Amino acid sequence: MRLVFMGTPDFSVPILDALCTNHDVVAVYAQPPRAAGRGQKERVSPVHARANDLGLPVSTPKSLKKTAAQEEFSAHNADIVVVAAYGLILPQAVLDAPRFGCINVHASLLPRWRGAAPIQRAIMAGDTETGVTIMQMDAGLDTGSMLMMEKLPIDESATAGDLHDGLSVMGAQLICRALIDIGAGFTNPRPQPEDGVTYADKIDKAEAAVTFDTTASAVVRHIHGLSPFPGAFVDVDGQRIKILRAEAINGPSSSREEVGTVLDDHFTVACETGAVRPLRVQRAGKGPVDVASFLRGFELRPGTRLG
Repeated sequence: MRLVFMGTPDFSVPILDALCTNHDVVAVYAQPPRAAGRGQKERVSPVHARANDLGLPVSTPKSLKKTAAQEEFSAHNADIVVVAAYGLILPQAVLDAPRFGCINVHASLLPRWRGAAPIQRAIMAGDTETGVTIMQMDAGLDTGSMLMMEKLPIDESATAGDLHDGLSVMGAQLICRALIDIGAGFTNPRPQPEDGVTYADKIDKAEAAVTFDTTASAVVRHIHGLSPFPGAFVDVDGQRIKILRAEAINGPSSSREEVGTVLDDHFTVACETGAVRPLRVQRAGKGPVDVASFLRGFELRPGTRLG
C-alpha cells in the first residue's frame, strides 16, 4: 500500500524498517529536531535519522492544525497512515485523509495505559503482563477500535528499556500482519471495553528521586520503570547516583530512623519493609557500571543516609 509513517523515538525505528520491506512508504513524519547534549546542538530524532538513511522524505511540522500542513499531508494520497509514538495530536482532517484511515501501534493492552508512557507505568504499577495493541485512530486519546493485540509477560527483573526493545519488535511484526488483513478486507474492529481504562501520564523528572518509605518491591518497580530514562536517583553527599537496576530483599519492617539508610558494604538500603540492593548504577558524567565496580571507586559507608 501507499503509506505514510509517523513516529519519533527509538521505539518506532524497527516498525519503520518493517514497513519499508513490504509497502511504498511515500513520506515520514517526525517531531522537529531538538537541542540536545552539552552544546545544545539541534539533533534529529531516531526516526528522522533512519528515514534519512533510507532515502525517505521527512516532514517535521510543529503542529498539524494549520490548513497548509493538512493540505501538504493530504497531497501524499496515502492509502493508510501508520502511527507509532509520534507525539503530536492528529486533527480530524488528517485522520480522514487516507483511504483506510490512520492505524496506531500502541505499547500496552488497551484500554489499560492509554497515553504517553505505557511501558513505564506498567512496570511501576506492578503489572504482570503488557503487550502491543493495533488500533484504528479516532479523535480521542488512544480510544479507537482494536484490530489486533499480542501479550508479553513482565518479569520482575525487567526494566523499561528491556520491555521497550521487546515491544518494539513485537509492534513491527504485528503491524505488518494487520496491514495484510486491512488490504484484504479481513479486519474485525472491536470497540475497547469500558472497564479497565487507565492513563499513562508522561513521566515527570520530579518522579525520578527514589524514596524508600514503602516496600522494597515497590521501590524496585519504581527504579526499573524509570530505567534507563530519566533514571531513578539518590543523592549521596551532594552527588547524584542513578540506580538503573536493583533487587528486592525480603525482610521485616524498618524503624523510621533506618528507612533510606545504607545497611552494609554492598549498597543495601533499608525500606519501610525489606531492603533494596542496587545492581547497576551510574554517576553523573560517567557510564553505567555494576555496583561492585562503583563501590571500588566510591566510598559508601554503612549508616549513610540517602537524601
